[in-house]
Amino acid sequence: MSEKALILKNVSKTFYINDKKVDTFKERLFNSMSNRNSRSFKAVENISLEIERGENFGVIGRNGSGKSTLVKLMSGAFVPDMGGEIQKNGTSMLLNLGVGMSHELTARQNVYVSGSALGLKIKEIEQLFDKIIEFAELEDFVDSKVKYFSSGMIQRLSFAIATNAGADIMFLDEVFAVGDAKFKKKAIDVMEKSWIDGRTIIMVSHSLTNISKYCKRAVYLKKGKVAYLGDAKEAIKLYNEDNAN
Repeated sequence: MSEKALILKNVSKTFYINDKKVDTFKERLFNSMSNRNSRSFKAVENISLEIERGENFGVIGRNGSGKSTLVKLMSGAFVPDMGGEIQKNGTSMLLNLGVGMSHELTARQNVYVSGSALGLKIKEIEQLFDKIIEFAELEDFVDSKVKYFSSGMIQRLSFAIATNAGADIMFLDEVFAVGDAKFKKKAIDVMEKSWIDGRTIIMVSHSLTNISKYCKRAVYLKKGKVAYLGDAKEAIKLYNEDNAN
């Protein structure tokens, strides 16, 4: 019996949006203590699925379908609504333009913080540090705050930390959508080796070619609900049929 990397049971996520414009401190204070002006939006609804350890799993759907919300729930960046349950076995890192990375810290500081969060000791991070910075191509920006980085630089740093620091589960949210062609090729080469090494990969992408190439199974989301869960090529087929016009 194979080991599960992730198990989701009846997972939903509701966001509350305040539509009332407030201009004064008094109004903001009153508004924070009242939900009368807010409306709810359920980004994902009642999702149950299991992902095997070492599996490459795809998440597809149109913009606004709940893809990124689902991945943030699985990674722990978001907390599910009451009644939902998520079991995660192993360390994980979400690669989504630096989500989970402090933009007020430098690249150096983020490497140490993220490495520690993945369970590495300081000495282990020190041994990996130069390799991470070299892979991210950030030798000239080691002590610069991340808030001054471009989206591509942030993505490179996140990717370098996750792959070199050994996250068991990697969430890739449009990870190849930024950066230059040279880095994308290098990242793909490393990711393919990581898959051989048996890491669990959850990939969100509008590139159906990447989903088809790297994932055997996928979930197709429509308006926050599971439209299909199973063979990746069948998920892509259904997605294309639904969005043909």
